[in-house]
Amino acid sequence: MSSTYIPGAVCASVRARSDGLCEYCLLHERDIGWTFHLDHVIAEKHAGPTDDHNLSNCCPDCNRRKGSDIATMVKGDVVRLFNPRIDLWHEHFSLDGAFIRAKTPVGEGTIRLLGLNDRHRVAIRRSLIAEGRFPGPEALEKACAS
Repeated sequence: MSSTYIPGAVCASVRARSDGLCEYCLLHERDIGWTFHLDHVIAEKHAGPTDDHNLSNCCPDCNRRKGSDIATMVKGDVVRLFNPRIDLWHEHFSLDGAFIRAKTPVGEGTIRLLGLNDRHRVAIRRSLIAEGRFPGPEALEKACAS
Protein backbone atom coordinates (compact mmCIF):
# COMPACT_ATOMS: atom_id res chain seq x y z
CA MET A 1 0.00 0.00 0.00
CA SER A 2 1.23 3.46 -0.88
CA SER A 3 2.33 5.90 1.77
CA THR A 4 2.36 8.80 -0.69
CA TYR A 5 0.31 11.78 0.41
CA ILE A 6 -2.72 12.31 -1.81
CA PRO A 7 -4.07 15.89 -1.67
CA GLY A 8 -7.61 16.25 -0.36
CA ALA A 9 -8.85 17.75 -3.63
CA VAL A 10 -7.59 14.72 -5.57
CA CYS A 11 -9.21 12.32 -3.06
CA ALA A 12 -12.50 14.19 -3.36
CA SER A 13 -12.33 14.18 -7.16
CA VAL A 14 -11.70 10.41 -7.36
CA ARG A 15 -14.45 9.58 -4.85
CA ALA A 16 -16.95 11.92 -6.52
CA ARG A 17 -16.18 10.55 -9.98
CA SER A 18 -17.14 7.02 -8.88
CA ASP A 19 -20.14 8.17 -6.81
CA GLY A 20 -18.96 5.93 -3.96
CA LEU A 21 -18.71 2.75 -6.06
CA CYS A 22 -15.78 0.37 -6.27
CA GLU A 23 -14.65 0.79 -9.85
CA TYR A 24 -13.88 -2.93 -10.12
CA CYS A 25 -16.67 -4.88 -8.35
CA LEU A 26 -19.37 -2.12 -8.28
CA LEU A 27 -20.11 -2.36 -4.55
CA HIS A 28 -21.04 0.92 -2.91
CA GLU A 29 -19.01 2.05 0.07
CA ARG A 30 -22.14 2.42 2.22
CA ASP A 31 -22.97 -1.27 1.69
CA ILE A 32 -19.82 -2.83 3.10
CA GLY A 33 -19.09 -0.85 6.24
CA TRP A 34 -15.44 -0.21 5.38
CA THR A 35 -13.81 2.88 3.99
CA PHE A 36 -12.75 2.47 0.37
CA HIS A 37 -9.15 2.94 -0.71
CA LEU A 38 -7.72 5.02 -3.51
CA ASP A 39 -5.98 2.52 -5.75
CA HIS A 40 -3.06 3.40 -7.98
CA VAL A 41 -4.24 1.73 -11.20
CA ILE A 42 -0.60 1.65 -12.30
CA ALA A 43 1.30 1.19 -9.04
CA GLU A 44 3.90 3.73 -7.98
CA LYS A 45 6.58 1.02 -8.17
CA HIS A 46 5.73 0.77 -11.88
CA ALA A 47 6.08 4.57 -12.22
CA GLY A 48 2.34 5.25 -11.96
CA PRO A 49 1.64 8.84 -10.94
CA THR A 50 -0.36 9.90 -7.91
CA ASP A 51 -3.02 11.92 -9.70
CA ASP A 52 -6.69 11.57 -10.50
CA HIS A 53 -5.86 10.07 -13.93
CA ASN A 54 -4.23 7.06 -12.22
CA LEU A 55 -6.36 6.65 -9.10
CA SER A 56 -9.57 4.68 -8.71
CA ASN A 57 -12.05 4.24 -5.89
CA CYS A 58 -11.58 0.68 -4.72
CA CYS A 59 -13.13 -1.53 -2.04
CA PRO A 60 -10.71 -3.16 0.41
CA ASP A 61 -11.18 -6.64 -1.13
CA CYS A 62 -10.36 -5.48 -4.66
CA ASN A 63 -7.46 -3.33 -3.45
CA ARG A 64 -5.93 -6.14 -1.40
CA ARG A 65 -6.27 -8.66 -4.23
CA LYS A 66 -4.99 -6.30 -6.94
CA GLY A 67 -2.01 -5.01 -5.01
CA SER A 68 0.53 -3.55 -7.42
CA ASP A 69 -0.40 -5.95 -10.24
CA ILE A 70 -1.06 -4.55 -13.70
CA ALA A 71 -1.30 -7.86 -15.61
CA THR A 72 -1.96 -11.57 -15.15
CA MET A 73 -1.87 -14.79 -17.14
CA VAL A 74 -4.93 -15.90 -19.12
CA LYS A 75 -4.66 -19.14 -21.11
CA GLY A 76 -0.88 -18.82 -21.29
CA ASP A 77 -0.83 -15.17 -22.37
CA VAL A 78 0.08 -12.10 -20.35
CA VAL A 79 -3.03 -9.92 -20.22
CA ARG A 80 -3.34 -6.48 -18.66
CA LEU A 81 -5.91 -5.91 -15.94
CA PHE A 82 -9.02 -3.80 -16.30
CA ASN A 83 -8.09 -0.11 -16.04
CA PRO A 84 -11.01 2.02 -14.84
CA ARG A 85 -9.37 5.15 -16.24
CA ILE A 86 -9.31 3.95 -19.84
CA ASP A 87 -11.75 1.01 -20.00
CA LEU A 88 -15.54 0.88 -19.87
CA TRP A 89 -16.81 -1.73 -17.42
CA HIS A 90 -19.50 -3.06 -19.77
CA GLU A 91 -16.94 -3.74 -22.51
CA HIS A 92 -15.07 -6.26 -20.34
CA PHE A 93 -17.72 -7.58 -17.96
CA SER A 94 -21.41 -8.35 -17.69
CA LEU A 95 -23.68 -9.21 -14.79
CA ASP A 96 -25.31 -12.62 -14.74
CA GLY A 97 -27.47 -12.38 -11.65
CA ALA A 98 -24.96 -11.92 -8.83
CA PHE A 99 -22.04 -13.19 -10.90
CA ILE A 100 -19.66 -10.99 -12.88
CA ARG A 101 -18.87 -12.60 -16.25
CA ALA A 102 -15.95 -11.86 -18.55
CA LYS A 103 -16.46 -10.60 -22.07
CA THR A 104 -12.75 -10.28 -22.84
CA PRO A 105 -9.41 -11.71 -21.69
CA VAL A 106 -8.93 -8.47 -19.70
CA GLY A 107 -12.21 -9.18 -17.91
CA GLU A 108 -11.32 -12.84 -17.36
CA GLY A 109 -7.95 -12.04 -15.82
CA THR A 110 -9.37 -9.27 -13.64
CA ILE A 111 -12.22 -11.46 -12.35
CA ARG A 112 -9.79 -14.21 -11.40
CA LEU A 113 -7.08 -12.02 -9.87
CA LEU A 114 -9.49 -9.86 -7.88
CA GLY A 115 -11.66 -12.80 -6.85
CA LEU A 116 -14.77 -11.00 -8.07
CA ASN A 117 -16.83 -14.20 -7.96
CA ASP A 118 -15.56 -15.53 -4.63
CA ARG A 119 -18.40 -17.01 -2.60
CA HIS A 120 -18.66 -14.17 -0.06
CA ARG A 121 -18.61 -11.50 -2.77
CA VAL A 122 -21.37 -13.20 -4.77
CA ALA A 123 -23.42 -13.54 -1.56
CA ILE A 124 -23.10 -9.80 -0.89
CA ARG A 125 -24.16 -8.94 -4.45
CA ARG A 126 -27.05 -11.42 -4.31
CA SER A 127 -28.32 -9.83 -1.09
CA LEU A 128 -27.99 -6.30 -2.46
CA ILE A 129 -29.75 -7.28 -5.69
CA ALA A 130 -32.62 -8.82 -3.69
CA GLU A 131 -32.93 -5.57 -1.73
CA GLY A 132 -32.78 -3.48 -4.92
CA ARG A 133 -29.57 -1.82 -3.74
CA PHE A 134 -26.91 -3.18 -6.12
CA PRO A 135 -26.22 -0.32 -8.52
CA GLY A 136 -24.93 -2.22 -11.55
CA PRO A 137 -22.50 -1.03 -14.22
CA GLU A 138 -24.76 1.72 -15.54
CA ALA A 139 -24.39 3.64 -12.27
CA LEU A 140 -20.59 3.52 -12.44
CA GLU A 141 -20.41 4.53 -16.07
CA LYS A 142 -22.88 7.37 -15.52
CA ALA A 143 -20.85 8.61 -12.54
CA CYS A 144 -17.51 8.34 -14.35
CA ALA A 145 -18.86 10.06 -17.47
CA SER A 146 -19.93 13.17 -15.59
